[in-house]
Amino acid sequence: MSRKSKRRMIGIIIAVAIGAGIYGCGSTASTVPPTSNPIPATTTISPTSAAAGGAAFTLTVNGTNFVAGSVVNFAGTARTTTFASATQLTAAIPAAAITAAGTAALTVTNPAPGGGTSNTVNFTINSPVPTITAISPTSAVAGSAAFTLTVNGSNFVTGSVVRWNGSDRPTAFISASQVSAQIPASDIAATGTAAITVFNPAPGGGASNTLTFTITGPTITTISPTSAAPGGAAFTLTVNGSNFEAASVVNFAGVARTTTFVSAAQLTAAIPAAAITTAGIAAVTVTNPASAGGPSNTVTFTIGLFLPRFVYIANSGSNDVSMYTINATTGALAPIGTIAAGVGPVSVAVDPSGRFAYVANAGSNSVSMYTINATTGALEHIAPGTIAAGTAPSSVAVDPSGRFAYVANAISNNISMYAINATTGALASTGAMAAEMDPASVAVDPSARFAYVANSDFFFGEGNTVSMYSINGSTGTLQSAGTVAAGMGPVSVAVDPFGRFAYVANLTSANVSMYAINATTGALTSIDTSAAAGSRPFSVAVDPSGRFAYVANSLSDDVSMYTINATTGALTSIDTPVAAGRGPVSVAVDPSGRFAYVANEGSSLSSGNVSMYTINATTGALEPIAPGTIAAGTFPRSVAIAGTIQ
Repeated sequence: MSRKSKRRMIGIIIAVAIGAGIYGCGSTASTVPPTSNPIPATTTISPTSAAAGGAAFTLTVNGTNFVAGSVVNFAGTARTTTFASATQLTAAIPAAAITAAGTAALTVTNPAPGGGTSNTVNFTINSPVPTITAISPTSAVAGSAAFTLTVNGSNFVTGSVVRWNGSDRPTAFISASQVSAQIPASDIAATGTAAITVFNPAPGGGASNTLTFTITGPTITTISPTSAAPGGAAFTLTVNGSNFEAASVVNFAGVARTTTFVSAAQLTAAIPAAAITTAGIAAVTVTNPASAGGPSNTVTFTIGLFLPRFVYIANSGSNDVSMYTINATTGALAPIGTIAAGVGPVSVAVDPSGRFAYVANAGSNSVSMYTINATTGALEHIAPGTIAAGTAPSSVAVDPSGRFAYVANAISNNISMYAINATTGALASTGAMAAEMDPASVAVDPSARFAYVANSDFFFGEGNTVSMYSINGSTGTLQSAGTVAAGMGPVSVAVDPFGRFAYVANLTSANVSMYAINATTGALTSIDTSAAAGSRPFSVAVDPSGRFAYVANSLSDDVSMYTINATTGALTSIDTPVAAGRGPVSVAVDPSGRFAYVANEGSSLSSGNVSMYTINATTGALEPIAPGTIAAGTFPRSVAIAGTIQ
């Protein structure tokens, strides 16, 4: 190689070396910047919820700007994440992350460089609906001490609460299949039953099925005799019922009486003449030793004769109550004025003492409360005048003890329950109990242990039942005991004065369903076939002797009359129905058994009025009292009678 060629080669090598030194020796000018990760955005997730205590699952997250290193954060914890695409990720959510009800925040985080955390989407962890399978114990003796109730089932959560007749009790969560609750002695102070449920909190959750807890002790079903004349002689009172013991004592008018044990179902007591010197009502109870159930329910004994004095008519069109005095000899009514009610009053009831009256207002969803002037019969409002009911209250009833009132609400499909202030007559709500579709009428048996509701279900025609309830003797709250079939369109229910039979007027099928009442459970059993009525029967009533029944037929404008078989309860028609006014919709028999009154709704062409009748003591037939009817307000819908004991 020539000298010149060597120089050229050396220059090239030097140039290359220099270039390598400039561009290949760590100079930052030669580094390409890495790509910056975007901030992710979450749009939807699937699923959006799960049940608390459920199994592990895979969560799909949809959105934008996801990268291979994206991580799903669930309830504040990074979860194992699988990259599907820039618009979708999946994450493994363990069962431990959904043990408690609530919401879990979900985000996606992209790593650096760049990156960051997405918007938040909430995942709902729902409480499941709990189920009860067993309770322990299932019963307790009335008057015994507080205890712990264990409830077994499924789907219990940390916030589950045991409810006793709808009221929360202190609850301990043991597991998803068991909780326990502290039951105070006051809950089992008296015989009866209690509804046990478990409630899971929101989100989701709700109330479980119901199991029954029984509070055992003595129970009175009937007494004989049921009345005596003031100043009469000493007599023996027979008390029939259940759970009586050798040491049981009959209490009459608040005093323990000399008692003879006949059997577990019967006692007799010696009632001295001094106990019946004054007209009034005497309470009859049975007391067992504390270890065997404490006091029974209360049954009333009448000292004297009931004299009917006043009649009240609820007028749904004029929004008032018509008031009348009763001629004690003839039964004829004389008007004493009207008093305002709520909107659309459709039912009126009087308490057994004749001191208070209550009116269900279907249009204003309320109950009007009144005192009864013992001298004039005039009604006076009890402050604040009304109390709220459910939607479209259709019927009101007062229990025979005068301590509780019940209102059937036709649209909200439930029964409002109230305690009655013994001094003022004011109602205080104690809650509501579910009924079937369109409850139209409510009645309480004479022992105040059971209640019955006729469910008309006019809109769908699928109900046509009678709901049965037991009554807590201490609180008056109802507990469902199921339903029994009725005819088509049951709109009125009545119980005979001895609590042996019940009758339901069926509007659509134009007949009367008849039932025998189980003296222990209150359950209804159908008696043979139904009894035929007139056209569109709207109301049924039983006379105080338990021998006769009457049905107001709203389309045939008459009243069907029946005798009652004392053994079977079956109805037998008395002759042909007696004529009433236009559209009879309510019938009532006065507690003396001498008179009956029917509210006739009238029409757009005829005014409403009240038909008046005497009752033939032998046959039960109704005979019109001259002049036959007396004027009422617009569209009278219900009649009730008040009186005094003399």
